[in-house]
Amino acid sequence: MAQFYKGKYQCKFPEKYKGDASDITYRSSWELNCMTYFDKNPDIIWWVSEPFPIPYRSPIDGKKHRYFVDFVIKTTNKEVIMIEVKPYGQTHAPKAQKRLTKKYLNEVKTWGVNQAKWEAAMEYCKDRNWKFQILTEKELFKKKTPK
Repeated sequence: MAQFYKGKYQCKFPEKYKGDASDITYRSSWELNCMTYFDKNPDIIWWVSEPFPIPYRSPIDGKKHRYFVDFVIKTTNKEVIMIEVKPYGQTHAPKAQKRLTKKYLNEVKTWGVNQAKWEAAMEYCKDRNWKFQILTEKELFKKKTPK
């Protein structure tokens, strides 16, 4: 599980950040790792954190809500990618349980809300010819195998 702590990120290359580079908040160590990577990577032209709200309808209460995706980046090959950072366990439906525990019900709720958010984000990206990507610990912390 990600370490959930907050802090302010200090850009090494503030000219690459689209927004106020003096006010960038990370909400987990995983987001901090992404920020560091985007900031220092020469293949990233610009990046931004939680840039704008995307409206979505929650399957839980049926109401409209606002989703702030974690990042949007632009690469040297002109791709614009919207990125969400999530624990792998929240990126797939929970396995059906015989007992409806609070934990299981919370996992079902989280999965439903995440699905609604990501569908809205994919539509947003499709309309702009952008890509949408979810990064989990599996992508963020791949172990390199020796050649």
